[in-house]
Amino acid sequence: MTEVLFSNTDRWRDGSSRAISLIVVAGVLRLVDIAIIGAAGIVAYSAYMGEDANYKAIYYLAVLVGALLATVIFHVNQLYRINSGAVVTSSARLFSSVSAVMLTLVVLAHLLHISELYSRVWVALWFVTSFVGMSLARIGLRALQKRWMLEGRLTRVVAIVGSGSHASRLVRRFNLAGQPGVSALGVKVVGYFDDRSGRADPELAKIGCSRLGTVEDLLVFARKQPLDHVIVALPWSAETRVLQLLRKLRALPVDVALAPDLVGFTLNRSAYSSLGGVVLLPVFSAPLADWRLVMKDIEDRGLALLLLVLFGPLLVMISLLIKLDSKGPLLFRQQRYGFNNQLIKVLKFRTMYTHLEDRDATRLATRDDPRVTRVGRWLRRTSLDELPQLVNVLRGEMSIVGPRPHALSAKAADRLYEDVVEEYAARHRVKPGITGWAQVHGWRGETDTYDKIRKRVEYDLYYIEHWSLALDIKILVMTAIAVFRTKNAY
Repeated sequence: MTEVLFSNTDRWRDGSSRAISLIVVAGVLRLVDIAIIGAAGIVAYSAYMGEDANYKAIYYLAVLVGALLATVIFHVNQLYRINSGAVVTSSARLFSSVSAVMLTLVVLAHLLHISELYSRVWVALWFVTSFVGMSLARIGLRALQKRWMLEGRLTRVVAIVGSGSHASRLVRRFNLAGQPGVSALGVKVVGYFDDRSGRADPELAKIGCSRLGTVEDLLVFARKQPLDHVIVALPWSAETRVLQLLRKLRALPVDVALAPDLVGFTLNRSAYSSLGGVVLLPVFSAPLADWRLVMKDIEDRGLALLLLVLFGPLLVMISLLIKLDSKGPLLFRQQRYGFNNQLIKVLKFRTMYTHLEDRDATRLATRDDPRVTRVGRWLRRTSLDELPQLVNVLRGEMSIVGPRPHALSAKAADRLYEDVVEEYAARHRVKPGITGWAQVHGWRGETDTYDKIRKRVEYDLYYIEHWSLALDIKILVMTAIAVFRTKNAY
């Protein structure tokens, strides 16, 4: 039934492509503007003044001050308010902002009694070149935005949880227009999920919002279709039901919010967010989004490439030792849960005898495990068997630092991990990592008790909620130290 319902939804983005973050786009445009102002001043100087060393320093200082002023004035004049409707700052606002920068520089030069040191022709050239350059940058951005809109990468895909008048009022407030189901501000409601009834809500059906299943179906849907937001449209008075739903939805790596009911709309809106003109109360946010996602991606891929180069000779040596020690393939491939509970094939150096391998990890390795080879014991003790996962990182399937990916059938004592820890699936809101906060605190190795997996999940969730580059660096340093101190890796 779920597959039939899902097949009726159209894909607004290629599953392999990410939604474009307008916050990142605005930040990149800000850097481009600063670069254009700086380059325009230097080009104008070279074209008009030549390479006279007597004046170069004072002119370049003016260029630097102008670039710094631009960051403030452009921000105040809201040059970087870009929305998903492909609207970029008007030429008139850009012209007035560049004029304000130049006028401020002229006033400063006059007050400091250094205005006579600067050529008026140079100032005019700088002004014109800067304005033309930034105008061309915005023309290029408009073209990109049109392309992104056609690809659906600026469309924020929303799923509603709940039905009835509260949900229908929410969908109507999105002011649907243009393409079917897409608001003028780039919001697409794919449908609604509701546990209470198997029948479609007539009010929602009238406005083109289809029922796609239950909340459990939503958890599956989010792994197969691009989804950016989940909005719970239930009366706040249904506290018990709302809390139960939120506990389930916490596992999703998307923004989860409550749509205020009639009472909520009368409260102080300072704590609210807005999506497509609709006021929402945020509950959970995607752990890594916008610049945080960019920073994490650069960290992962850059560090993975560097480590592969540095450890190249070691990788070759380990490969030779494995081949000399026992028969079988060099690498061990195992399916594990990755980001958003999607299956990935994790790479490791083979550490067990081929005929004794347990690909489903129904029994974790223990001390003096007879399945482990001689070289394998050393690799496991030093965690060097994990090095091939740097390739998983380059593929975008894993991170350098993050919750460790667990095998599908891994158990704590006699029960699957997800049956022991209610919030277990919330670990998958970020990519799994080669090392993590739990591992550097000693929570690795066999899980022969329920408490061991509970502690792992507790540390993993702490990492997700407190992520920063500084925390990643701390974990990497602690990992290097822990390699020589570990006692429970078999």
